[in-house]
Amino acid sequence: MKLVLFDIDGTLLWTDGAGRRSMEGALTEIFGHAGDTTYRYDGKTDRQIAREQMRAAGVEDALISARMDEVLHAYVQRLEQELDRDASTSRLCGGVLPLLDAVDAHAQATLGLLTGNVESGARRKLRAVGVDFERFRIGAFGSDHEERPQLPAVAQRRAEAFFGAPMPGDRMVIIGDTPADIHCGRALGVRAIGVATGRYSVDDLAAHHPAAVFETLHDTDAVLAAILG
Repeated sequence: MKLVLFDIDGTLLWTDGAGRRSMEGALTEIFGHAGDTTYRYDGKTDRQIAREQMRAAGVEDALISARMDEVLHAYVQRLEQELDRDASTSRLCGGVLPLLDAVDAHAQATLGLLTGNVESGARRKLRAVGVDFERFRIGAFGSDHEERPQLPAVAQRRAEAFFGAPMPGDRMVIIGDTPADIHCGRALGVRAIGVATGRYSVDDLAAHHPAAVFETLHDTDAVLAAILG
């Protein structure tokens, strides 16, 4: 069995900056500061974003940790409002639905998520583009750990509990749009596939030596072959 773990933002969908606006609003609400407006969110967990932004603003780590749950609660509330305000700003990336269907239909593959989003935020973003969160049997989220390289092990443990059998790292595949997606599972021997639908080009991603890299997910057969390869 292959466990196929998809990133969300920039890989499955775009929300036209709703996540960033929501996080900046939450940070301002809790700490009085939105953080650096040039700071890049892609490839990072929600917890990491909040900590790094507030640390750079001079907030002590102990206070950031003490108020992290408040930040994330405010963030998800604001995200709900952002996504409800204008549903047309959320869109699926090209080729996503046929690929999800193809993986779902394959007897030796299981759909999963590996994302920096907290789980409640992941659910809300997928709902905004009409994708059923429950079709992803296994998930590892930014609410599970602040550091993205820790998430593949979370997914592995959950897969082993789900299947009642070992899930070696080389039976796991991560698909994402950033170098962080490519690197995060290497300690476990996880295969990574890059897709240039985010802010990194094919050449940018190829420089990090994924198992494969694609411009988009439109070529279902080719991406499925890379997953199963």
